[in-house]
Amino acid sequence: MSVREEEIGRAMADQGFWDDRKKALAVISELKEIQAWTAPVRALRRQLEDVEVALELLEQEPDEELAQDTVRRLEALEAECGVLVFRSMLSGKDDRKDAILTVRPGAGGIDSQDWAEMLMGMYVRWAEKMGFETEMLNLQPGEEAGIREAVISVKGPFAYGYLLAESGIHRLVRRSPFDQNHRRHTSFASVFALPEVDESIDIEVRDEDLRVDTYRSSGAGGQHVNKTSSAIRITHIPSGIVVTCQDERSQHRNREVAMRILRSRLYELEEEKRRAEKDELESTKKDVSWGNQIRSYVLQPYQMVKDHRTGMETSDVDGFLAGDIQAFIEEYLRTGDR
Repeated sequence: MSVREEEIGRAMADQGFWDDRKKALAVISELKEIQAWTAPVRALRRQLEDVEVALELLEQEPDEELAQDTVRRLEALEAECGVLVFRSMLSGKDDRKDAILTVRPGAGGIDSQDWAEMLMGMYVRWAEKMGFETEMLNLQPGEEAGIREAVISVKGPFAYGYLLAESGIHRLVRRSPFDQNHRRHTSFASVFALPEVDESIDIEVRDEDLRVDTYRSSGAGGQHVNKTSSAIRITHIPSGIVVTCQDERSQHRNREVAMRILRSRLYELEEEKRRAEKDELESTKKDVSWGNQIRSYVLQPYQMVKDHRTGMETSDVDGFLAGDIQAFIEEYLRTGDR
């Protein structure tokens, strides 16, 4: 255990630790950040000690089965070390945080709404492969197909650091299933990642700065959701940020989720201002505007996914849409201009 971990442990054991809730949460947040590094290093050290014992036994008495098992352990250790080395590149202030991911359709009508839903599924499956936890914070179905917006909470170590690589415009080329003549259509969808803000970070949201509207939810959700005014729209008047949530049965729960999203968006807005003041905005946040796609997905007449920032491409479109995107994320984080 590191010296700082021991100090925090003693502080948490103090009877008055929770007297200052904000300070306590900040300390717990710091501990989580430290343990994001120390816990896997300690686990690697224990595994390495087991391998050293196995090597000593093999020196004394050769054993084919033990030798093969030791080789497998060493290969696994090498892979885990590689993950830690890669994560060391994620040194941004918020990279270790959980993420709030927003997916919206762009130009292309029903096709773009369908494309946005495909992207939403891709990220949920990627999160599952990474062992991350996902929660749908807001889902607005399209009128005929697809979605108008999806807001997803992704919880796991470095979720934001990884998903920041996906922020931008994603372009799809395919024969449209919604076109009777099956002509090729080009669709766009935007993806935007935010760091999820915990209670230890002070984001001032004054009641007088909010306009809260209630309305009936639309789309699927059962009779209760559709017949009661449980949906919430919160407008932050000073910034103009508008957040909606209609997924939950309870108006109180919808408001709680909407405020959670609003806090993260206000936090990102403040971070943007700080970066702009330091003339670093363009190098730390990609321009999310139509015509500036970061990646193209072609389903017909051939199959290919190409990242325009790194040049990396694959013909395994089905695997990619099934969530096998980590190699593209890592390539961008290694070589891209974050």
